Amino acid sequence: MVLPTWFVTVQIRKRGLLQKRERSPRETRTFATEAEAKRFAGMKLEEGLVVFAGTINPYSPKRLILSHDVAGWLEEQIESNEDQRG
Repeated sequence: MVLPTWFVTVQIRKRGLLQKRERSPRETRTFATEAEAKRFAGMKLEEGLVVFAGTINPYSPKRLILSHDVAGWLEEQIESNEDQRG
């Protein structure tokens, strides 16, 4: 069994629809690979939702992708463990 190493958190409501004092409901899912996390994050970003992601402790190196950086993260080349060994 592969343990999840990535999480993606999505703000359930689109921007601009929240009242000033209303909390932002969020949903978080975990993924075994960065590629899976990117696929999910990309779908939610296309829906106009606020998305952020990162690695789950104790995974190293630690990454946190803030909402304003998600589009750039989605465009990054994914390096597999096999590529790093070779």
